[in-house]
Amino acid sequence: MFRVIEENLVRQNKALMLLSLLLEEEFSRLMKSNPQSVSQIELSIQELMRQIVVERASLRRHIGEAVPGAARVSELYPSLDNEMKGNFQKLLSLMDETEQKCGTQAAKNNEMALALFDQSKNLLDFMHDQIKPKNTTAYGASGRFAKAPSNARLLTGRL
Repeated sequence: MFRVIEENLVRQNKALMLLSLLLEEEFSRLMKSNPQSVSQIELSIQELMRQIVVERASLRRHIGEAVPGAARVSELYPSLDNEMKGNFQKLLSLMDETEQKCGTQAAKNNEMALALFDQSKNLLDFMHDQIKPKNTTAYGASGRFAKAPSNARLLTGRL
């Protein structure tokens, strides 16, 4: 049973390393301002996160089977020999380090995506301001000058 838990920890560790690489790739694609490729890699990241969650749920189930009432790997330490305990501690510290790296990279990606969103929104607002008529009159449906509304509206009408 402890071997199954160790294999699960190894899989999670490799998945987190892959997640770190995917987040770095996402950041490089954000820097290139290529939204289609960013959305493609985002789908891969989401699927990988789903798989990590499944692995974590499986790990908790295996831990509970190995030692009834246990929910964490550290609660298995009293029943492990020194070699297995050392392996678990090494894997857990590596996982923690990789998770911290992933969290930092995800925060950078979030900042970059929000900055690009703000930049696009400001550019769009500027273009709308440039297109909007400067004076308050514009041609109406009848071909005559009519008052233009002060802000954008989809429908205007009377009851």
